[in-house]
Amino acid sequence: MDWLKKIPIGQYIAGKSGWLRFIDPRIKLSWILLFLLSPILANSIWRISTVGVLLLITFCSFLHPRIWWRSLCFLLVLSLIVGVLSIILPASDVSNELTIRGAGEIPEAILPVKSWEIFRLGPFNFGGLSLGTLIVDRRSAELGIKTSTLIFTVIHSVNLMLITTPPEDLVWAIRWFFSPLSLLGVPLEKLSFQLLLALRFLPLVQEELQNLFRSIAVRAIDYKKLGLKNTLGLFLSLGERLLSNILLRAEQGADALMLREGLWLSSEDLRPSIVINSRYLLMNLGSFFLLLIAISIRFMYGTS
Repeated sequence: MDWLKKIPIGQYIAGKSGWLRFIDPRIKLSWILLFLLSPILANSIWRISTVGVLLLITFCSFLHPRIWWRSLCFLLVLSLIVGVLSIILPASDVSNELTIRGAGEIPEAILPVKSWEIFRLGPFNFGGLSLGTLIVDRRSAELGIKTSTLIFTVIHSVNLMLITTPPEDLVWAIRWFFSPLSLLGVPLEKLSFQLLLALRFLPLVQEELQNLFRSIAVRAIDYKKLGLKNTLGLFLSLGERLLSNILLRAEQGADALMLREGLWLSSEDLRPSIVINSRYLLMNLGSFFLLLIAISIRFMYGTS
């Protein structure tokens, strides 16, 4: 049951290998926003290309494979399962249409065209019971591509940033982007410190989630007897328990910090050394120009 500890998703791993560690965290956040927002209203080619770019970055990042190979395999399997289920399961019920007038009676009428059928498998018969025919058309294939690529892109892009960026650098970059809000009286220093504590508690969140899964497994609950409503209520109560445990951990950590005469850290204290180091200036400029090129390509060829 310790599988969550073997998949370091969202945990910073210290080291000196890999060029991703030496990119300005502000540029990293900009790339993450591109990966998160560009799939919106994008075509399937752009979504698949985004996954290919993420895989290329992962394999060419010179990070040690033990850092990312478990999480990468887990995400690939999860994305494929969700994509296949999205293709196989029906997306919507086809409603029966009542024909009032014939199509030939209306001049220049635009008839609805059915989605292109890619392949047909079946019909299936099991023990004299007809299970129907599996039909995969263009609509279901696009839905499978959208769901699988979106899951992989969102989780893996954020994971790459978190495992190569210290929480202090990430909080400083977020504070830098939202610095204009300080003119409106928004307490950015306090919010940044709370975000830093939340990032520090990510391993504890995974441990609490694993303990909840273990508590369900050892009780051998019969979900058939519970029914759908009670099963849903059980998982909602577990989510509530997880949230309360996370908040309790955060409160205990904040109290322990203040009892030890801890001080609020300003944004200048969290300023990363990469920003002021001229050795990485060329790398950061190249990453910034590649970001501009990627945005231009998205608007030119990525629209659906």
